[in-house]
Amino acid sequence: MFVLLLQKISLRLLLDVIQFPLWWYSKGLVIAARQLGTRIAGASARLAPGLWLKNIFVPMFGQYSLEGRLTSFFVRGGNVILRSIGLFFVTCWYALLFVVQVLLPLFAAYMCILSFSALV
Repeated sequence: MFVLLLQKISLRLLLDVIQFPLWWYSKGLVIAARQLGTRIAGASARLAPGLWLKNIFVPMFGQYSLEGRLTSFFVRGGNVILRSIGLFFVTCWYALLFVVQVLLPLFAAYMCILSFSALV
């Protein structure tokens, strides 16, 4: 009984080790890419530079004087610029995490091979 159980566990472990890279670079990559798109879309919705750009000529607080319109334009213009820069950095960060997620198993396998070759 124990030998049969050990055999099944060993076979399942071997199949999982073989199946992991196939899953990681097929379905896992698709899942990670979807999550990347969702996170970037969420960051864009939170920062909303397009919304600020859409309302750039609308006066703030109902101040329709020239000073109120100029102040509103420059404040919103600065907001659009800073929020766009923030969205750019968030997008770069998420893209970097995606690349690390893709390359990490390859790096780990390379380091394991390097370690085992040093033992021989």
